[in-house]
Amino acid sequence: MEQYSFGDGLAEDLVPPLGQPDVMNYSWRDWGNRVGAWRLLAMFRELGFAPSLLVNTVLYETAPGLLEAFRNLGCAVVAHGRTNAEAQSGLDEAAETAVIREARDTIAHHEGRPPLGWLGPWISETERTPDLLEEASFEYVLDWAMDDQPVWLRTRGGRLLSVTYPHELNDANAVVLRRATGREFAAMIVDQCDELLEHGGSQPVVMGVALHAHVSGQPFRLRPLRRALQHVRSLGAAVWITDTDHIAAAWRSAAFAS
Repeated sequence: MEQYSFGDGLAEDLVPPLGQPDVMNYSWRDWGNRVGAWRLLAMFRELGFAPSLLVNTVLYETAPGLLEAFRNLGCAVVAHGRTNAEAQSGLDEAAETAVIREARDTIAHHEGRPPLGWLGPWISETERTPDLLEEASFEYVLDWAMDDQPVWLRTRGGRLLSVTYPHELNDANAVVLRRATGREFAAMIVDQCDELLEHGGSQPVVMGVALHAHVSGQPFRLRPLRRALQHVRSLGAAVWITDTDHIAAAWRSAAFAS
């Protein structure tokens, strides 16, 4: 759940911009929060899924009704910085600490408890980010996608759990950057799931799927996406359909955190 600035800052573009104001690309992104996210919400309700909601906190000001609707679905809220018009790279320690804690405190104010997880906007970090997240009482981070299982990161104050985030099964990367079709992206989800089940061995692994409202909320992409997720749901007890809060909690438990 992302918000971009109009006319400045970082942006994800559908087509190469010709300058500012970039009405075409901005309106495409804004359509996601106005329309696409609601279509995704309806699909999640239909499937009985409650996904992790990665939130730019400025959305509590710009789209409060949307966040309330997803809250009623029972989604785990993960901090995703303030806005996707900015990134953490290049910030000094004081400035980055302020960004992290502002996002944490804003979510705590609106949700009644602080978020457990963090994904940096643009997956951008400094050398201190894991340290600052641990010191701000975050339990896990999604930035480090180097394994199919959660991995412990050592920080200057203790350890922080890394829960893998999908760079490949990510509609922004697959569709916007690599120009895959909606059907091709849906096929990637099915093939990933079936291959992991058939040849993944006995170890539990995490299969994440990253969806952006302005991409997967488009009706012609939503239809094959729904079929792919219905396939995952049809596998029953072979898969655990859950959110990143529950994955992190399971890994921290005695069953996994040896």
